[in-house]
Amino acid sequence: MATPLTPGRARLNLGMRPALDSRFARDVREGLSKPQKELPAKYFYDAVGSALFEAITRLPEYGLTRAEERLLWKSAREIPDHLTLPLTVAELGSGSGRKTGLVLETLCARQRETPYYAIDASPAALERCRATMSAIAGVRFCGIASFYEEGLEEVTRRRLPGQRLLLIFLGSNLGNFDRAQAHAFLAGLRSHLVPGDALLLGTDLVKPAATLVEAYDDAAGVTAAFNLNLLNRINRELDANFDLRSFRHLARWCPEQRRIEMHLLSLVPQRVTIGKLGYTVVFEQGETIWTESSHKFTLEELPRMAASAGFVPVTHWVDEGWPFAENLWAVPEAG
Repeated sequence: MATPLTPGRARLNLGMRPALDSRFARDVREGLSKPQKELPAKYFYDAVGSALFEAITRLPEYGLTRAEERLLWKSAREIPDHLTLPLTVAELGSGSGRKTGLVLETLCARQRETPYYAIDASPAALERCRATMSAIAGVRFCGIASFYEEGLEEVTRRRLPGQRLLLIFLGSNLGNFDRAQAHAFLAGLRSHLVPGDALLLGTDLVKPAATLVEAYDDAAGVTAAFNLNLLNRINRELDANFDLRSFRHLARWCPEQRRIEMHLLSLVPQRVTIGKLGYTVVFEQGETIWTESSHKFTLEELPRMAASAGFVPVTHWVDEGWPFAENLWAVPEAG
């Protein structure tokens, strides 16, 4: 049976943390064993990484967040007009909830209260999100410390019959998947939704290569610190001995795939021991760990992506200063 939120109370579910830790260890070993070493980008967001990402969103080179905030300021009042109220809201990768607050303020002005499920792997981010939402009258907050899929499954278990859900996925986080993975991910989201539900999806658009590289390799070195902190997390949680000064942050644009790649470049030949895994990793000078991909989209491909995953495009809003699209897709009503 679904468990409704308790009015007026904020709850933070941290029960998933041991599972996250176990998966972290498994994914680190698997990723560093590949010919092209890699680490999943979802592990950036420990307490330090989450704070660094908040700083990144304020950098002059990183226009994505400001573009999305401008779009949400413009579109938030229109979103309820395209949907059937009342709505429950769930967000994948909520972070601090700063941008989503704009949508929730509008909803709470149109319906007496709005249940809001914040899904994020970082308990520190969820605490900041809880504080953000406490300032919005009518929001009933529930934080779920989990990755995307498990968090949405938890929301699915809790939702009551007849509740309509607005699922929010902002920040162009869809770009962390390659095209095939993005299709599978969107189709997976659709499988948890029912007719009358909707998805609000942020997508960063293709722009000049120099602009993109600067956004992921800022002059102040904040993104470099964010990237390197992933090694620091492995040191701390898995008893490894990565020397962060022996690695350098690398960002590059790959035009064929329309994506930015972030890597950690080994500056010297080195061996790294990961104590809790009983595992040693060998690096050649110049070898990299691939830590993130950020695919960029075109306006023409987005409706095709929606249709192939089982959504109907409702409308979209585009920022011209930093090309970015906010997309509202619906799950079609039966019949």
